[in-house]
Amino acid sequence: MTDSSSSQHNPQEHQTNQVSQNNSAIPLTSLLQQYFGFSHFRPGQEQTITQLLNRQSSLAIFPTGSGKSLCYQLTALQLPHLTLVVSPLLALIKDQLAFLEKKGIKAASIDSTLKGREAQEVMTSVRDGSIKVLMVSVERFKNERFRQFIESVPVSMLVVDEAHCISEWGHNFRPDYLKLPSYCKALNIPLVLLLTATATKKVKLDMANKFAIQPEHIVQTGFYRANLDLSVVSVSSAQKNNKLEQLVKSQQGAGIVYVTLQHSAEVVAQYLQQQGVNACAYHAGFDSDTRAQIQQDFMSGNIQVIVATIAFGMGIDKSDIRFVIHYDLPKSIENYSQEIGRAGRDGHLSHCITLANLDGLNTVENFVYGDTPELSSIETVINSIKAETSSSSDTGKWELQLLPLSNSSNIKQLPLKTLLVQLELCGVIEPLYAYFADFKIKLLQPQQAILDLFNQQRQAFLIKIFQAIDFKKVWGSLNFDNLLQDKSIERNRVISALEYLQEQQLIILETKGMTEVFNVDLHALTKPSLTQQLSDYFKDKEEKEIKRIAALIRFFELDTCLSINLSRYFDDNIFDNNQVNSKGCGHCSVCRGQIAKLYYSQDKKPWPSDDTLIASIKEFTLCLAGKTDKPLELSSYCRFIAGISEPLFARTQVKKLSGFALCEQQRYSDICTKIRPILRLSHK
Repeated sequence: MTDSSSSQHNPQEHQTNQVSQNNSAIPLTSLLQQYFGFSHFRPGQEQTITQLLNRQSSLAIFPTGSGKSLCYQLTALQLPHLTLVVSPLLALIKDQLAFLEKKGIKAASIDSTLKGREAQEVMTSVRDGSIKVLMVSVERFKNERFRQFIESVPVSMLVVDEAHCISEWGHNFRPDYLKLPSYCKALNIPLVLLLTATATKKVKLDMANKFAIQPEHIVQTGFYRANLDLSVVSVSSAQKNNKLEQLVKSQQGAGIVYVTLQHSAEVVAQYLQQQGVNACAYHAGFDSDTRAQIQQDFMSGNIQVIVATIAFGMGIDKSDIRFVIHYDLPKSIENYSQEIGRAGRDGHLSHCITLANLDGLNTVENFVYGDTPELSSIETVINSIKAETSSSSDTGKWELQLLPLSNSSNIKQLPLKTLLVQLELCGVIEPLYAYFADFKIKLLQPQQAILDLFNQQRQAFLIKIFQAIDFKKVWGSLNFDNLLQDKSIERNRVISALEYLQEQQLIILETKGMTEVFNVDLHALTKPSLTQQLSDYFKDKEEKEIKRIAALIRFFELDTCLSINLSRYFDDNIFDNNQVNSKGCGHCSVCRGQIAKLYYSQDKKPWPSDDTLIASIKEFTLCLAGKTDKPLELSSYCRFIAGISEPLFARTQVKKLSGFALCEQQRYSDICTKIRPILRLSHK
């Protein structure tokens, strides 16, 4: 059963809602049967669809596997124009497209996997109305060609999947999601549907507020799933493999084992294979073809157990996953709930087991510390904007290419995106548009033959474009700078002409070098407290994430029902409303009297001697001499010793030094305390 509907029926929810189609009133249940072959709606689906068809933007919070997607799929078929779906992962997009294809519903995506004319064919089908649902990633809105296309197409509804990504209070905040409300307004999209499975009360209200969704249009069906058996098992690291083997062999059917690190995925999978378990590793370090094959083998039952990082999960629509085991600590309660939510989507009993101790606590925390930019790195970004806006002929304009700025500032790309969003919120920068720096053209017909197809006026325009293309044998590069010196020529018109030529199979057009253009408020940029204000924001964010990890540890050590506490965390009061036993679920480890107490099971390696640390620091400093134009801060030394990667380390091969990850078993806060006085000694 896909993430859409089931034969279960909720009598309290049934309404006689009807929609007008071909001038005849058709009940929603009839449309459900006609298009999807389901006889009844699941809880929340009919209410959400009815609201949308009444032009009421809605937020739907359903448990994983409870049919969120059907809410937009059925609605889209009744709307006059395109439904635009924003999804965070390509795997999610491909899964939804496969389902819609099976149902005979025309849908498509525009993404990086499309080759040659495929994207153009999709756009043509959207324009002529034969495609009703178009799925894209949020990053696609930065694409100059996509923006121009989507602005020319009427859109009836915007759907935001995994909508918790829009909230800074959420566990999986994605900076680009913050721009979706402004995109929606710019495109005049009248209707919005937000979908998520995990949202605390604060996140829920934040999401709704950003899209002006009324409280009465928030549909929350409950978080609790009675078929999930939750267990926390306190186990030493030395015994983890044996315990894992016992658990896997005692389970029937398919399962996922979650680990923190890519290396761990391979080691644990290999161990299970040696014990006769049909297991395979999966992580983001594998190429896309390998990942796709592993996923397909798991879906078809050729692999029983996947040992994976969090890269595996979203878009996995396998209803009969019988167990999810956390070999390592998850990142947060939200991550934990998402990951266990992949089990038992068919409604049958499934086991969710955490093998818990505190040995990996520092590893989880280090992911947080590695995403906090240094003060000097933030300063580098601010100074870069100042320098480029002052030297630009177009006063107050700043052009950004993300990767070069990430490298020069030594800020990872995701936190750099967060920094840029914060600059927007502070009124320092305002996004204007994005464009491709490089346009490459291949002629499929002789130049004159192409020109002969057009009238004299359009020929003159195309001649100017062709004259600005520097052809090298087959391919040519368009020099926009030269072309736009002619003030009668507009960039958008040039792109439209090239798109049309490609649509008519007269050329092949390739673009790359995404460049974002911002308007800069020079007064706000020079505010003395700006850099410190941004640094304080990231420090506060870091502190909240560390507290989120601490909340996870407290949850695993609870002496009251795990299911009750998890439901309340996500603002589901099912236990308080006497809909189920308010004393406990009766099927978690705490209800069975098994209260976990987490502990450090490994003796940490002793701290290296001060002499060893000083030697490592000097080696590190020498390695970076002349390779960075900003002074190294305490955090750089601490990250080096802790084994936390950053852009500077990647491009200078710092990871090969003997001191890298010298103290990886120690907690980062302890490393900072230890290194601070030693750093003073090493610089004497």
